[in-house]
Amino acid sequence: MNQPGDGEAIINLTDLCKAFDGQAVLNRVNLQLMRGETLVVLGRSGTGKSVLLRLLIGLQQPDSGSIQMMGQEITGLPEKGLYEIRKKVGFVFQNSALYDSLTVAENVEFPLKYHGEMTAAQRRERAIEILSQVGMDKAAAKMPTDISGGMKKRVGLARALALDPDLMLYDEPTAGLDPITSGEINELILQLQEERTMSSIVVTHEIHSAEKISDRVAMLNQGSIVFDGTFEELKKSDDAFVSLFVRNG
Repeated sequence: MNQPGDGEAIINLTDLCKAFDGQAVLNRVNLQLMRGETLVVLGRSGTGKSVLLRLLIGLQQPDSGSIQMMGQEITGLPEKGLYEIRKKVGFVFQNSALYDSLTVAENVEFPLKYHGEMTAAQRRERAIEILSQVGMDKAAAKMPTDISGGMKKRVGLARALALDPDLMLYDEPTAGLDPITSGEINELILQLQEERTMSSIVVTHEIHSAEKISDRVAMLNQGSIVFDGTFEELKKSDDAFVSLFVRNG
């Protein structure tokens, strides 16, 4: 596991609130991510974990509270400012969200085409390089419909890495995968973290993934953070919900 960096917070959430149709999804959430750290956000399905990620990249706006990312307040930031922030963030979607009309390599090239200043040849070279890092270079010419779910996750991860981000956000990276493939994805996340020393937030409901990849764990329940600490501390928590989640995980 990574050792967090020099004590600098790359993300700082203060009293973050978000509701839909009068139903609070996030209620005064206070949370930090330190540079070089892997933070796993645990919680049941529908508890606001994915909403938290969408708020972090400006796809949705909070009702109140503050989101400071890389030293900049992003709540209410104009689209141009969000565009600059997003270039520094890699997002791995739960369903991979690959473009079915593009090959594997073209999917990885996509962010380079719209956010970078590379030639077509340079983009292809970069795509193959990243695909090799996730073990998918031999599938570069295949279409997404011709590869497995686990392979799609790898391609989605490669695409998120294309712009060499400072921050990675993972939305349920092992959801829907068999235990062996889930283990491979967790190992890949660990490998990339060690090689690149990135800061990462991993949203999941899978306790085994949290144990494997986390430097720190935060747990959401009914819109609030009910635990924030190491996985070893999580196992010893006397909070009723936390204990039940760990025991049944």
